Amino acid sequence: MYTFLALAPILVVLILLVVLRLPAKTSMGVAYLVTALLALFVWQASGAQVAAASVNGLIVALSLLFIVFAAILLLNTLKEGGAIVAIRKGFMDISPDRRVQVIIVAWLFGSLIEGSSGFGTPSAIGAPLLLALGFPAMASVMAMLIIQSTPVSFGAVGTPMLVGVWSGINDKPDITQAIAPLSTENYLLQIVGNVGLIHALVGFLIPLLLCGFLTRFFGKNRSFVEGLKIWPFAIFAGLCFTVPYYLVARYLGPEFPSLVGGFIGLMIVLPLAKRGFLMPKDTFDFAPRAKWDKDWLGSLPEEKFDDAIAPRFSLVHAFSPYLIVIALLIITRVIAPLKAFLTGDLTTIQFTNLFGTTISSKLQLAYSPGIILIIVALISIWLFKMNGQAVKRSWSSSATTMLAAAPALLLSVPMVQVFINSGSAAEVVNSLPAMPILLAESASGAFQNAWPLVSPWIGALGAFIAGSNTVSNMMFAYFQWSTASQIGLDANLAAQVVALQAVGGAAGNMIAVHNVVAACAVVGLMDKEGYVIRKTLVAMTYYVIQAGLIGMGIIFGQMMWWILAVIWPIAFFGIMAMTSKKAVA
Repeated sequence: MYTFLALAPILVVLILLVVLRLPAKTSMGVAYLVTALLALFVWQASGAQVAAASVNGLIVALSLLFIVFAAILLLNTLKEGGAIVAIRKGFMDISPDRRVQVIIVAWLFGSLIEGSSGFGTPSAIGAPLLLALGFPAMASVMAMLIIQSTPVSFGAVGTPMLVGVWSGINDKPDITQAIAPLSTENYLLQIVGNVGLIHALVGFLIPLLLCGFLTRFFGKNRSFVEGLKIWPFAIFAGLCFTVPYYLVARYLGPEFPSLVGGFIGLMIVLPLAKRGFLMPKDTFDFAPRAKWDKDWLGSLPEEKFDDAIAPRFSLVHAFSPYLIVIALLIITRVIAPLKAFLTGDLTTIQFTNLFGTTISSKLQLAYSPGIILIIVALISIWLFKMNGQAVKRSWSSSATTMLAAAPALLLSVPMVQVFINSGSAAEVVNSLPAMPILLAESASGAFQNAWPLVSPWIGALGAFIAGSNTVSNMMFAYFQWSTASQIGLDANLAAQVVALQAVGGAAGNMIAVHNVVAACAVVGLMDKEGYVIRKTLVAMTYYVIQAGLIGMGIIFGQMMWWILAVIWPIAFFGIMAMTSKKAVA
């Protein structure tokens, strides 16, 4: 009964948001009430605890809205300054094929941004860029969410591993004893290498899957096969990222796999794409905008482009704000003294022990990607010699879009925080663990020796709830290790199970509710979040099943699992191809 009740908030979200496709602000409002009532009257959490979790959620939501505003502001500044015209022409000169463009912008550029910043920044930057290139708003969001999988475990310069997994395995006596004489630091590096391998084996096909989804849901023919026709280039682009990504993870650690993979991938793929390397004979483009489904469109105004008019700027000049953003993100995350200042007491607003509970929160606006985006937007005024009226329009329209997104985020994030902090107080008789922990414990009891198949799902559940691979790893890394130990796996194989947790947590970012809400907000796609999750849920399912099969092969060494790991992608892509139909929702 308790397992079902703990599942109830997730079921409410799935039914209202994904099945019934109600707006996020409605779905998450109902889910918040259900979660709060369960926490108060079933889990017997105190009113102060629920209130503190809710306030913490509001603070997190405000920080997300800050990023949303800043991302839209940068896009609007580039539009008003005339840079978007040059960027669009530059990408069209590389290739007019939308499949090529989505691989370059979402897979490679998005992975580079994820490696430097994480925390939803790839969607905040990449989705508006795809929109400006002429992609439907919903396609832009879907693409950027799907790539928030492989690079995420090493996003924000390795934070999901260095903070998430580390907090789960550090200072645990049973782990220290099991891995002796190996140090916990070296054990983490072993887990990092495992994560890099599993992600690489799954992730090299993500660009191909991305193209299939693009043509399946947004092409004139609604054909998955149309996306598969670019398979030589897509797999090549997948390997250009995953090979250096894995090598860095295995030999250098968690800080730079996604950064290096994205950078090397771009350096190889961009010039070769411009030369037509491995390009298909046909060129894929969307139908005329007048024929698009109304659900694909956001509230941002349509951009009109006359390709006969030469851009005012070169591609490098026009794209330079994004290069500055990446440079500043890397500098503020890698230079230790600067990072310490930006995250220190002088630049942090602390909310400690809210309402007398152990729940605390903080605002680090100086370290937020939002402040960098705003700084670069201000620099862009000078770069593109904008007048006062253009600047005023960019700020005004950005504020309007941000305010429209606020209700959904201000309801979804508090719901998540109440769910995570729903554990009973210690003095309560028969106290219950927090809802996500109870769900994970129930799953471990049910699956036993098949646990590596389930482990990525637990990671994905954590990310779906929390909107963060880091938080998912913090919640479940030690639980995963303990479960692995209980089913008889040694420390080396338990490290593989923890790696599966991190991989699943990365994949769960595709459907994390407040990630989806924020990504929709930056392209003006409010109230269509459920439509997006219906698509990204399919991609996430593919990812975690494949990771689980590979995990079973690595841990138990049975050929059957490796054969299934080869068959599953073929079967999945085949099913998607055979079910391509007209008028797909």
